[in-house]
Amino acid sequence: MRDTVTELARWWAQGQPVGMATVVATWRSAPRPPGATMLVGPDGTAVGSVSGGCVEGAVYELAQDVARTGTPVLQRYGVSDSDAFAVGLTCGGILDVYVERIDRTGFPELGAVAEAIGAGTPVAVVTCVSAGTDPASRLGRRLVVWPDRTAGSLGTERLDAAVADDARGLLAAGRTGTLHYGYDGQRRGDALTLFVASYAPPPRMIVCGAIDFAAAVARIGGFLGYRVTVCDARPVFATKRRFPEADEVIVAWPHRYLAAEAEAGRVDERTVVCVLTHDPKFDAPLLEVALRLPLAYVGAMGSRRTHSDRLARLREAGLTPAELDRLASPVGLDL
Repeated sequence: MRDTVTELARWWAQGQPVGMATVVATWRSAPRPPGATMLVGPDGTAVGSVSGGCVEGAVYELAQDVARTGTPVLQRYGVSDSDAFAVGLTCGGILDVYVERIDRTGFPELGAVAEAIGAGTPVAVVTCVSAGTDPASRLGRRLVVWPDRTAGSLGTERLDAAVADDARGLLAAGRTGTLHYGYDGQRRGDALTLFVASYAPPPRMIVCGAIDFAAAVARIGGFLGYRVTVCDARPVFATKRRFPEADEVIVAWPHRYLAAEAEAGRVDERTVVCVLTHDPKFDAPLLEVALRLPLAYVGAMGSRRTHSDRLARLREAGLTPAELDRLASPVGLDL
């Protein structure tokens, strides 16, 4: 929904019903991943894609029907090898598509969800896409989960609590997928199939040291989906002109910048820090901060001799063996 939320929110705000199809599960070489959406607007406009063209026509017609009737449908589609080849895949696959009507009555939280996505605030939307023979008719119910609160309900407080806890785990990892529960939140149950669409901001890569290598790292980081920050205390080197592919270029002492970002809650377990300064007056204080934070990766450029000297300084600064073991140096791949 991230790619279609602007159009969806516009129709929603106007009070117009929209048919929305969402890929909730895939097998083999399905053209689009779970979470991909296609909208069919009130005027018949199609926005987004669930299959790259393979089954789009059938999904479009189903979305029109669901928008009219309001009855959600979970439909399985097979993509033939020939159709898959036409959209750049080597073989076909299978995808489950959940089609529902979106309107202000059925999804009153959409405005807040769209606002969170636009602001880069983590939010997950949990939808019941299969309820078996559930007498409570929970099919189509939603629970919206933020890190600190929830909205909506899937039917019972125990179910909401269990799902919110698990959805926050997926949200922290930036993962979208399906979960299964019993009717009252039993984690070993399979009566309910819930689809968790996670809208987490991109993971961060903080590159410290505005050197030539940093430009290449920033380029690769952006390609891999990171939001890249280049930080250096020297304004003559830390310029947007030198690092056009970085999302932001910060002039500040790297250790102070990282500490401030951590204090503000803008780094997390998905954040990676690449230390390329190769200068003890920058490296040592920065690594003291970085190695004490719950980051995904901390790497520092330098030779093995430089690394040995660096470890000695960090031990003198009081870092524990466990903290020092988290440092990847020399930075990069062992080729």
